[in-house]
Amino acid sequence: MKALGVIGYSGSGKTTLLCALIPLLRAADLRIAMVKSTHHDVDWDTPGKDSYRLREAGAETVMLQGPKRWFTTCLAPEKITLESIVASLPAPADLLLIEGNKALPIPKIEVHRPALQKPLLAAEDHRIIAVASDATLLTHCAVLDLNAPESIAQFIHHWIHEEP
Repeated sequence: MKALGVIGYSGSGKTTLLCALIPLLRAADLRIAMVKSTHHDVDWDTPGKDSYRLREAGAETVMLQGPKRWFTTCLAPEKITLESIVASLPAPADLLLIEGNKALPIPKIEVHRPALQKPLLAAEDHRIIAVASDATLLTHCAVLDLNAPESIAQFIHHWIHEEP
């Protein structure tokens, strides 16, 4: 399984791009796993519900299982690594996309909009293999048209099959 980060500043369009890319990559017969990283503590459960109460009672992992999907809540490891993320995935995939988590040492695509007046992350991170932008940029890596998700999906597909 290949892992690819999608990084950028808040408001740059990372999630929007991923929502466009995932169906295109799936259409190319790729199984996709997705991790959305955040700096905030997250809780998908509701205080007072049984699953919440069971976790509060001390269960390290709680799965809420329904007829169409299930949700698992578990304690995150002290240090988040690619290995710990992969080990927690419930199903195999061809491509693991990770939105956010800039520090993770994996290849990345940066989503960059000069209108946000934020610095280009690719200038400091050699693991960025491409920048998806709505403007022409000069950088050491490939520059992709943010408004052409089909060409970004082709870039990713080529990267998956060409990288050792």
